[in-house]
Amino acid sequence: MNTAIGVPPTPVTALLRLDGLAVAIAAIVAFSLTGGNWWLFALLILAPDLAFAATMAGPRQGALAYNLVHSYTWPLILIGAGLLTPVAWLLPLGLIWATHIGVDRAMGYGLKYPDSIETTHLGLIGKARRATQRANAG
Repeated sequence: MNTAIGVPPTPVTALLRLDGLAVAIAAIVAFSLTGGNWWLFALLILAPDLAFAATMAGPRQGALAYNLVHSYTWPLILIGAGLLTPVAWLLPLGLIWATHIGVDRAMGYGLKYPDSIETTHLGLIGKARRATQRANAG
């Protein structure tokens, strides 16, 4: 992997991906233990990916939108508010959102660099990754 562009070496990305998996599992278990509605889970689990629509405005705007929606900050705020206030729907919403981010990270979809949505903090994805693999193989 090319560390010159700021991408961490494979052992680091493996640990970050494992962290994402742990968050996803914990959020799913918490959702289940709180009696969450699985229809709501199914309906909303992919909602954060709607941020990809911002890529139509360019890679910088797409990366900004994706990163804002794929930060653990917002679901943790919702989870905390759901635990500390009588607004019951905040907790499952935060847990679904955290699950989405955790699964994304476990699959290698990291926060995007502004120059290309295929350059992430977990490495290259998509066409950029395949091109790098072909270049390194030949």
